[in-house]
Amino acid sequence: MTVKATRNPSAIFRRVLLAACAAATLGSSLTACFPLVAGGALAGGALVATDRRTSGAQLEDEGIELRSMSRLRDQIGSRARVSVTSYNRQVLLTGEVLNEQDKKLVEQVVSRVENVSSVVNELAIINSPTLVQRSSDVLITGQVKALLIDAKDLYVNAFKVVTERGTVYLMGRVTQREADRATDIVRGARGVQKVVRILEIISEDELQSLKPQQSQQPASAPAAVK
Repeated sequence: MTVKATRNPSAIFRRVLLAACAAATLGSSLTACFPLVAGGALAGGALVATDRRTSGAQLEDEGIELRSMSRLRDQIGSRARVSVTSYNRQVLLTGEVLNEQDKKLVEQVVSRVENVSSVVNELAIINSPTLVQRSSDVLITGQVKALLIDAKDLYVNAFKVVTERGTVYLMGRVTQREADRATDIVRGARGVQKVVRILEIISEDELQSLKPQQSQQPASAPAAVK
């Protein structure tokens, strides 16, 4: 699919850079003490207002990520690089482990965390990626979020975007139309090798019932980075 070019090329570049810097800062701040990266959103008022989860579900997801990190720190230590992303109690595991035993152990630990409803284990059994690969993933995530912001028929905060080794994972509560539209956009992003959808599909009627709780996303929304 061909993505329509913006009239101001520098605007999309700034949004990509903003998203990439935020992602890099989040990752570096967490990995400084332990190689587990939480996928939680920045807790800004604008994000809470446009997130399709209830405020209770958002807090629950943050708690799941933090508890998972703590328990993995105790049982896995520094021999794995695991990213834990929770959306509506569904947990995505990405990153790298050294063997199948550790891959199963990580899933078992996280599945026993309170309030977790299901676990999607996408951990790879390989050595940790190079700095170049990780930087590329950060840039892809930033680019994808910028493209979703530019798509006026989508709410960027309806999606969580996770990138590992060129594979983009989409999480969120969206309609089938939004899921297909976002997938087409992501597939057109530079560097994307594969798109994996871990989406909760809602009806158009459900979406209409959510709209009074949502405010229109601003064109340059820095708060949209999560």
